[in-house]
Amino acid sequence: MNIKTLLAFCLLPWMANASPGTSVIPDLVMPKGVGVNIHFTRGHEKDLDLIAAAGFKFIRMDFGWGGIERKKGEYDWSAYDELTANLEKRGLSAIYIFDYSNPLFEEEVASKNPIFGGESKETASPQHPESVAAFARWSAAAAVHFRGKPVVWEIWNEPNIFFWKPKPDVTQYTELALATCKAVRQAVPEAAIIGPASSEFPWPFLEKFLASGILEHLDAVSVHPYRDYKRGPETAAEDYQKLRGLIQKYAPTPAKAKMPIISGEWGYATQQDGGLTLDTQAAFIVRQQMANLFYGVPISIWYDWTNDGPDPKEREHNFGTTTSDLKPKPSYTAVQGMTRFLSGFTIKRSIPLDDNRDWALIWKDSKGHQKLTVWTTREIHEVNIDTGLELSATLTCQTITGKSFPLSMNSGKLHLALDSAPLFIDLQ
Repeated sequence: MNIKTLLAFCLLPWMANASPGTSVIPDLVMPKGVGVNIHFTRGHEKDLDLIAAAGFKFIRMDFGWGGIERKKGEYDWSAYDELTANLEKRGLSAIYIFDYSNPLFEEEVASKNPIFGGESKETASPQHPESVAAFARWSAAAAVHFRGKPVVWEIWNEPNIFFWKPKPDVTQYTELALATCKAVRQAVPEAAIIGPASSEFPWPFLEKFLASGILEHLDAVSVHPYRDYKRGPETAAEDYQKLRGLIQKYAPTPAKAKMPIISGEWGYATQQDGGLTLDTQAAFIVRQQMANLFYGVPISIWYDWTNDGPDPKEREHNFGTTTSDLKPKPSYTAVQGMTRFLSGFTIKRSIPLDDNRDWALIWKDSKGHQKLTVWTTREIHEVNIDTGLELSATLTCQTITGKSFPLSMNSGKLHLALDSAPLFIDLQ
């Protein structure tokens, strides 16, 4: 049994048995958990129309404390009321991130940004009794205000790096997360709560967080599986497996041991000198969604919706599925093709191939219709694939760019060339 098959064998029980305590977190059906990060609240209806047209079903967005509570005890929800209404009109759900601090409750501190350099004065993250209590009250009030809306609440963003001021502190973050969970659960018991939204997989941070008793209150554990660009989306499998082991180790009940993992933010940029090509980014966004589903991850948020600026050399300007003026990049076309082709389908099995870098997944819908997706993480090469099904002699294959071509058969097996860009095949 190759390593990919072994990992799938270990993870598939989670796919079958995960039963989060909220209907907002979807099951493993394409495209229910396909999502994208945004950076706006008011307006931007053209963006939202394009997001919905691509088949995205979730957005992830900061839910900033400082902009909502400008006077102690007074909350202005209007910007997020508008965004939530605009999402609902398009059948979109939200991951709103309870994040960042508030100068009403914390002092300024000197903080160094390791990416952009330099030191600046910024409001400290909530780390004193008054600010922690205020953050928890505000979070609970938000859950009450948006009760019944399709919202998942996430506690902070990447607290293991510079987003926690003045420097990362797992004890401080965990105290805030526990206080927030308890307040939200008391106010809205059915609320969907996730965390810690860690940058990558910081194992000491994650273990201390999970050992705190927080799993009693969470519906899913969220992480951001960023990695070196030479490592494609499939390489997160072993990280997910290790994280599931920690969840099982510290879960207070058997039901909580089956808690799902959410890929809350993860992308690959297309900047010049060090980024991916546009075509490789398109392949990766599709492979990320499909591989994550295969590994039992119900929500996968791609970073980012649109390029954050026009500079082709700046990494932070080139994560998007569209350009900064909303012109679709190949990744937009690719995800749209995937969501349309696989809408309503669930992964049923993987077809073992000679090389564990080759992928062949059988999908099935509620009517018994079956489809196949294939790709490779190595160089292009030809394979014969035995689906175990009786196949028509006139099957066609669709690329992520929407082009179609007929398939050939070899002794009842599909004969095709695998490439890094997935191929979609309707088996009926």
